[in-house]
Amino acid sequence: MSNSISAQKRKRAVVSTILLLIYDIVAVNLAYILGLWIRFDCVYSRIPAGYLSAWFHFVPIYTVFTVAIFWLLRLYQSIWRFASYNELFRILVSSVICGIAHWLGITFLFQRMNISYYLMGIILQTVFVIVARFSYRLLLLLRQSRSRQERNGRVMLIGAGSAGQMILRDMHNASEISDEVVCIIDDDVNKWGRFIDGVPIVGGRDDILSSADKYRVNKIYLAIPSATAEDRRDILNICQETGCELRNLPGMYQLVLGDITVSAMKKVSVEDLLGREPIRANMEDVYAFIQGKIVMVTGGGGSIGSELCRQIAAHNPRQLIIFDIYENNAYDIQLELGEKYPDLDLVTLIGSVRDSRRIFEVFEKYRPQIVYHAAAHKHVPLMEDSPNEAIKNNSLGTYKTAYAAMVHGCERFVLISTDKAVNPTNIMGASKRLCEMIIQSFDSKIKAGKANEIPQLFTHSGLENADKDGTGEVFQNIKTEFVAVRFGNVLGSNGSVIPIFRRQIENGGPVTVTHPDIIRYFMTIPEAVSLVMLAGTYAHGGEIFVLDMGSPVKIDTLARNMIKLSGYKPDVDIKIEYTGLRPGEKLYEERLMAEEGLQKTENDLISIGHPIPFEVDEFFEGMKGLMKASYSNKDDIEDRVAAIVTTYKRKR
Repeated sequence: MSNSISAQKRKRAVVSTILLLIYDIVAVNLAYILGLWIRFDCVYSRIPAGYLSAWFHFVPIYTVFTVAIFWLLRLYQSIWRFASYNELFRILVSSVICGIAHWLGITFLFQRMNISYYLMGIILQTVFVIVARFSYRLLLLLRQSRSRQERNGRVMLIGAGSAGQMILRDMHNASEISDEVVCIIDDDVNKWGRFIDGVPIVGGRDDILSSADKYRVNKIYLAIPSATAEDRRDILNICQETGCELRNLPGMYQLVLGDITVSAMKKVSVEDLLGREPIRANMEDVYAFIQGKIVMVTGGGGSIGSELCRQIAAHNPRQLIIFDIYENNAYDIQLELGEKYPDLDLVTLIGSVRDSRRIFEVFEKYRPQIVYHAAAHKHVPLMEDSPNEAIKNNSLGTYKTAYAAMVHGCERFVLISTDKAVNPTNIMGASKRLCEMIIQSFDSKIKAGKANEIPQLFTHSGLENADKDGTGEVFQNIKTEFVAVRFGNVLGSNGSVIPIFRRQIENGGPVTVTHPDIIRYFMTIPEAVSLVMLAGTYAHGGEIFVLDMGSPVKIDTLARNMIKLSGYKPDVDIKIEYTGLRPGEKLYEERLMAEEGLQKTENDLISIGHPIPFEVDEFFEGMKGLMKASYSNKDDIEDRVAAIVTTYKRKR
């Protein structure tokens, strides 16, 4: 079937070439006889017989020469529906060559003709050849012009640079695109009042609202890939006021690769409105560190854990172990990585970090060299209602996993913490501060050569005892480096407000915000994972890595932006309701405690918070008591936590 279609296409191409050849033979000779006719006032009888005889005898010679030149210059091989300046240039060159040849040939072989004969002949021949070859393209352009007049989408294009011009050209050339660019916005005042491909540049960002109304715009395309995140945010905030559909060209890499098309445009997301540049971390050392290692990710099915697994899997670990209590998430990431990396040695295990017997069994069997500890309960209101579970899972789960890692030769243990651990006002934040203190305590004892003094906390006595033979050899040469990574809210994660707002908008509202003045720091999942992996690579033990997340974002503003991005008007189409602060919730989060201070790293956006000193042995005694109290489900667990975490200020 395909061979038959190809044969038909080749046959049509040959027929087209023959017809074009016949046309050229007639056209190039007709051009010069018409030139002679025009020279003598368009009266054939006035043309001298000598001129007619010279033209008639030179016709065969000139025809063969012209066809040969046209063939050499590929005027019979081009696809003329896509004809451009290159084809036009070759036509002009061929006409000049043929014109000079005609002048020399007819003069020296037959008779010198009138100068106007040569000039008119060259001009007419050029016109005839161009018309034949560009007529199809002209018809297409006319048809596209008529179709554009019938288009419903009226687009404002922001950006008159290279990217904007490529988008405009793509829209004009693609007949399947049902939108028309009606005006262009650019902050360069030198471009105002000018036109690109017939479309006016009407002003700068201050003219967006008035121009959208004047030109009846219903879509806005942002094509300024070189703009800073702050500029892009400010422009998008203005665009949102128009109520138009917004699309954005993601970044400079499309411009570098030449991938500037309408299809490359994406819908504007909440991330575009954060107003800061994404973290650009050099990950080469990270991937070199991971390569050939056995890596374990606890909570590997969660939003952060699964992204960790994706990035680790892409860089040749010897083995990747996914450990999670929730089987559905673990199964999903297992399927995804299995399909994408069929040669990956992937192990997916179900279990709880609270179960010390299970944790010991896993570390004994697989001996992971790097552990990323992402398993945790994260929802603040739920943990306020179940404080003992926060301690069991977050704090004691971290303790048991860290201990198992230490005595089984793990090289690096990376705890994923949160800015809610700073001056916590809820049990979830306090439990994560306990996790940080666990990491600091383990690091302190190991560096002092006293790993044997770290108490082993377990609820199933004997089965997972690290020092089974009682010799203490297991504590010799402990080299595990423990580190914590602290960051804010992660866009799109399971604990983020974004999925909640999106679901409420899809249901027609209302969108619920706890307080009009509440603010949070935000980052994307890839940024969070990059920081975690950097910490695991550059850690020397005991550090708390802190990310500079830029300016905080008001949750109320975030909710309104999401409503606008969905094509609705806040408080008109979708209502916003303020429900009041939830138990344990703060108006704002902090990145570090005042006592910690910051130390810069190689990456300007990543700092190290200096640990606050505390009595390690007292802390371990406190953890023993917490374990007993939490597993006994004591009602005073929050008071017990407050006695250890002195910065914990409960909101009652």
